[in-house]
Amino acid sequence: MKVRLSDYTEDWKVMFEEEVKILKAIFGDEITSFEHFGSTSIPGMKAKPVIDMMCIVNEIEKIDSYNEQMKLMQYDVAGEWGIEGRRLFRKGGENRTHHLHFYQSDNPQIKRHIVFRDYLLANPEEASRYSQFKEALAIIALLKKHLFQQWRKKHLLGIYAFSYCHKAFSILRQTPLTDYYHDCLWRK
Repeated sequence: MKVRLSDYTEDWKVMFEEEVKILKAIFGDEITSFEHFGSTSIPGMKAKPVIDMMCIVNEIEKIDSYNEQMKLMQYDVAGEWGIEGRRLFRKGGENRTHHLHFYQSDNPQIKRHIVFRDYLLANPEEASRYSQFKEALAIIALLKKHLFQQWRKKHLLGIYAFSYCHKAFSILRQTPLTDYYHDCLWRK
């Protein structure tokens, strides 16, 4: 997925609230609370336009029974995806709009995310610095990608040229004219 930072928009809050309604209809009372976290929850912050949501549940294992229903609703089912005790669902394919992080109510990841979000909300200057840092990283990633593409293009051109020359020489070696020209060139 490419890095795409966008300016903050109030639409992100609306997108969160709309998704809460959809998830309540699917999961009912399984979800005890919802949290909007990540950069899209911080006014003024640049962010990937992907809404990070936490869905707090009493029993994480019960969420697995909703996988097929979530697939039918066009969510990618990612399981724990590297974080023990989490269930991750992604919406929007390559142009993702939502990441749904399900955690059991006693999971320490919940506090980590909430503390960071609340710190940035309470300290707008830190949020601004973090936003600038993210912009710088996005620029570096873009430059690295561009440089890689340039290097790859030059490298591939060399390989293509070599492979065509190799093919041409192997064809020439198989033709009788090659022997004739070889004899002409090397005869004195």
